[in-house]
Amino acid sequence: MAKADYYDILGVGREATPDELKSAYRKAAMKFHPDRNPDNLKAEAKFKEVNEAYEILKDDQKRAAYDRFGHAAFENGPSGGAGGSAAGFDFASGFSDIFDEMFGGFGGARRGARGASARGGDLRYNLEISLEDAFAGRQVEIHVPSASG
Repeated sequence: MAKADYYDILGVGREATPDELKSAYRKAAMKFHPDRNPDNLKAEAKFKEVNEAYEILKDDQKRAAYDRFGHAAFENGPSGGAGGSAAGFDFASGFSDIFDEMFGGFGGARRGARGASARGGDLRYNLEISLEDAFAGRQVEIHVPSASG
């Protein structure tokens, strides 16, 4: 069975603003909330569906992926996972393609056209740490030389 369209679940159009999404989500969440519908399994399932739709559509990056690839963008769950889909879509590489298409890559022409980007927005630093350090939450201080000297 095919999954319902997230926009249809929330009852909004694809051009909906973040405020319209939030309003539609709150309305639907209240309608199907388990506390308002005790022992109603259909309402509980609909409540979960509403939450899943909002989790995707409220995030600009996930929404862009959904708009481009539909549910296939999240075959391994709403967070995307690391794997691909039945269509052979690799989420990690597909997601970078979305950014390249939308912004012309990091530091691309579209960002520059908007004017000065946020300070430090185009900095990149590769840092290798061990799995143990990552798990322990090790913090590392990085010193970035200023452009003026």
